[in-house]
Amino acid sequence: MILRVIRDHLVPEFRVADRCRVLRVSLSGYHRWLRNPVGKREAAETELVGKTQAVHEESRRTYGSPRVRSELVHQGVKRNRKTIARLMRKHQIRSKVKRKFRVSTTDSRHEHPIAPNLLDRNFSVKTLDTVWLRDITHIPTGEGWLYLAGVMDLCSRRIVGWSMAAHMRASLVMDAMEMARTRRDPPKGLMLHSDRGVQYACQEFRSPLDQLGAIASMSRRGECHDNAPKESFWATLKNELVHHETFATHEQARAAIFDYIETFYNRKRPHSSLG
Repeated sequence: MILRVIRDHLVPEFRVADRCRVLRVSLSGYHRWLRNPVGKREAAETELVGKTQAVHEESRRTYGSPRVRSELVHQGVKRNRKTIARLMRKHQIRSKVKRKFRVSTTDSRHEHPIAPNLLDRNFSVKTLDTVWLRDITHIPTGEGWLYLAGVMDLCSRRIVGWSMAAHMRASLVMDAMEMARTRRDPPKGLMLHSDRGVQYACQEFRSPLDQLGAIASMSRRGECHDNAPKESFWATLKNELVHHETFATHEQARAAIFDYIETFYNRKRPHSSLG
């Protein structure tokens, strides 16, 4: 900026008035700038960067510019996404890098009854506790795989039930369902959608569901998109937490996943599908 050149870099023997005259700068304007050297535009940008950094840190450094901008608008700071993206690039405020992750925890080679695909990819549900999605994933640790079963309410995208264990027996998914049932006390007619895994098809798991008056629905063979919102949650969990941590023990993984689901995902993280 030319005003800084006048102040810091010109030969001090020159009078200030001469410096301003040669460089065609208003002397009164130069003195105003000396009293407040940070311009309004620069000050506004500095303030916006600070708020952007705060939102990004609050998100555990997971938000990109669209989510940061959405949160800022929620706070009353109205800036377009391009401005936020430019400032984030300029100040190296980056969301965590996503990695491709592919794993199969579904064993559909069994003789248990298979429920029809009643959900049929109708993911636009407007009422709480009418459709729950269920699935299993696994987390690498120094003690071997830790398996995580989850139950998601399709309307709110909230994880209403979950459980973790070093095995994939039916009790894993039953524990997650019991947490969900205790928390939500769903009405009769609740649809429970899952893949065709043996844990969800076996009689041991189906009997308690009959007592609930729930209706079973299952994805088609090999069609992970039939349970897309639940698969999306697994990808989010892996991209925002698991891929950036090394868990030495099951207990470390349990603590981190508990904190992510209950403190961050269910309480703070916005969902673009819900606006």
